[in-house]
Amino acid sequence: MNSINNNQPEDNHEDLNREDALKKIKELIAQSDTCFFCTEDGTGPSKGVRPMSIQEVDEAGFLWVLLANDSHTYEEVTADPNVQLYFQGSKHSDYLYLTAAAAVVDDKAKIKELWNPILKTWFTEGEDDPRIALLKITPSEGYYWDNKHGNLVAGIKMMVGAAIGKTLDDSIEGKINPAV
Repeated sequence: MNSINNNQPEDNHEDLNREDALKKIKELIAQSDTCFFCTEDGTGPSKGVRPMSIQEVDEAGFLWVLLANDSHTYEEVTADPNVQLYFQGSKHSDYLYLTAAAAVVDDKAKIKELWNPILKTWFTEGEDDPRIALLKITPSEGYYWDNKHGNLVAGIKMMVGAAIGKTLDDSIEGKINPAV
């Protein structure tokens, strides 16, 4: 049986480490800062899976999230810091999976830095709401699926490939290891 990768005339695999991994993480999360955030042994009705918005990916590669200290997420992360995050940036590319360790940190200055007025939807007392907790997420590894030249070029290559009966996929994928 032929694999799609055997029909691919171009190299479509590239593992990324350290700075390149961090750059790709930031790039893909910028496409969509919302992910499925998954905890181990989920206790809530969603069994540990919920959408979450990443407020920031900083220069050191930490992901920052504001959450409620009375939520299932808070309870689950404090019991077991191992989490997974799944991002989808667009319909055809910009996918990212990360395994990470999440830790609740006490940093009022960081909360103020990350505050956005739309967050008042969940924290009705504003940036000083006593329910706000800060989550620092440290990615350990992951995997990405993207395209090399943007969605327009990828779309054109797919259409041409379909017309001529050849795989002209513009995809790129690989492991992400920010700490390696």
